[in-house]
Amino acid sequence: MSSNSHSMADPNPWGEIELTGRFSEEMSQLCMNQDYSDVTFVVDDMKLPAHRVILAARSDYFRAMLFGGMSESLQNVIELKVPLDAFRALLRYIYSGHMSLSQMREEDVLDTLGLANQYGFTELENAISGYLRQVLSLDNVCAVLDAARLYAFEALMNVCHTFLERNSADILKHESFKTLSEQSLIGLLERDSFSAPEVSIFVAVHEWCTANPEANIDLVVSQVRLPLMNLEQLLTVVRPSGIIDPDRLLDAIEKKTTSKFLPFRGALWPEENVAALKYDSRTIKGELPSSLLDGDTDSYDMERGYTRHTINEANDQGIIVELGRIFLINHIKILLWDKDVRSYCYFIEVSVNQVSWERVIDHREYNCRSWQFLYFPTRAVRYIRLVGTHNTVNKVFHVVSLEAMYTANVPPLHNGIVAPVNNVATLEMSAIVVDGVSRTRNVLINGDVKNYDWDYGFTCHQLVSGMILVQLGQPYYIGSLRLLLWDLDDRNYCFYIETSTNRKNWEVVVDKRAEPVRSWQHFTFTPRPVVFIKIVGTYNTANEIFHCVHFECPSQDPVYLQAKENDKTNPQPGSSSSATQTSTSENPEEES
Repeated sequence: MSSNSHSMADPNPWGEIELTGRFSEEMSQLCMNQDYSDVTFVVDDMKLPAHRVILAARSDYFRAMLFGGMSESLQNVIELKVPLDAFRALLRYIYSGHMSLSQMREEDVLDTLGLANQYGFTELENAISGYLRQVLSLDNVCAVLDAARLYAFEALMNVCHTFLERNSADILKHESFKTLSEQSLIGLLERDSFSAPEVSIFVAVHEWCTANPEANIDLVVSQVRLPLMNLEQLLTVVRPSGIIDPDRLLDAIEKKTTSKFLPFRGALWPEENVAALKYDSRTIKGELPSSLLDGDTDSYDMERGYTRHTINEANDQGIIVELGRIFLINHIKILLWDKDVRSYCYFIEVSVNQVSWERVIDHREYNCRSWQFLYFPTRAVRYIRLVGTHNTVNKVFHVVSLEAMYTANVPPLHNGIVAPVNNVATLEMSAIVVDGVSRTRNVLINGDVKNYDWDYGFTCHQLVSGMILVQLGQPYYIGSLRLLLWDLDDRNYCFYIETSTNRKNWEVVVDKRAEPVRSWQHFTFTPRPVVFIKIVGTYNTANEIFHCVHFECPSQDPVYLQAKENDKTNPQPGSSSSATQTSTSENPEEES
């Protein structure tokens, strides 16, 4: 025998023989072949021979049909009511593991997707769904959306909705829009993010109703937001159509003229800063307006790099940003001028028309500094107004940068204040150490819990006359904290901890004045808004200095976090909301 006759079967150096390609090719030759066939499918009067054992091996559905005691298991000829071309493509896939979607008509691809769903070919479903995402166009997106809804492909539906939303003006004029199913159309119109002039939406819906007279016209038309149209459009476009009841038209006019907030639509660009020049956004009110949206968060000092306004008691000044169009947003980031330790109070309002404003952030009672990470329920927004109400140094409100976006990563909120899961007493989250003595500023919150000795790596104060004061970047809803007391010998400390939002009114949350403790300390207390944390040492068994190596809130103690998670899933009856104070392991390595 020549060497070529068996070269393909020679094992590689690892002893593996790979003949998958030949196996697939030879198996595919049995597809729709009479040889050894023991069952015949009849589809559209076309006879398609097949092999029970191969079908059963590849699909639970066919296994149940052909060997599970169903009536078909006793039949040699089985008639199916399925699309012929799609079923042929599925058979080829069953025998070969291969399908060339790009060579198929789009309607056959959609039909095959339906068969893959019906017969339980999950990997094929996912593959076809992924292909359809890549080839979406105005010509096919409506058909793909209908298929995705029919087979409950949530991810594919989302991709279709995003495509339709970003091409709303074009799809409303496209002939394929009339082919949308009633449920798909209603689902699309319900979305705040399907953003287009409402009169254009109405015209397209009217044409859809004409093309689909058997549909529930009233239900479909009810999704059009009539109050978003002006009076001329309502009277010259909507009224002559005859598909809107006169009373509904009057109700829409009344709502338009009397309601403060209307159900506006807006463009949705997830995780994208839309307060940017590339989206034609601009600052229309405020001194030095060009700095706010230029994206530069590094080059600013006492004289440049910020936008500002004068603070007065009437709060009638402010900084206003106009977005390039109406967007849906739920997250704003601003950088307050932070070249010293000053703090600001402020509020933020949003509007679509500069007539009706809604306050989404109210930090008038909280001292804030540096970066602000702000969240609120999703709103349709065209204008953002920032109004500073207090500056601890002077009467000017300075903002270096503003970003606005929609994000899916919204943290828990309590009355509009972030209730963080992770430690926010960090430099990255704009926290600082206001009072306390250390060789390196902010060493208390730099996250280093290992590198400290007799002279370095801690923050301290003189007993009786001093304190350690930490300021968070903004108010947070806090219910726990943790600190590491200096522990390179066997000394113990007494202390207490207070919190405040404005540095005027303080609440004691931890009291260890009568109980000397050492090393790592973890505390929980009734959650509350917190900006300032004051740690006051009252006793040290070794000398007259209070030393603290590390501080964090909320506590990242793994034992506490697990207990908190368990409390959420298995709440205990009669649990107390009072403060609890628990010392944990002296060795941070054991905790981690």
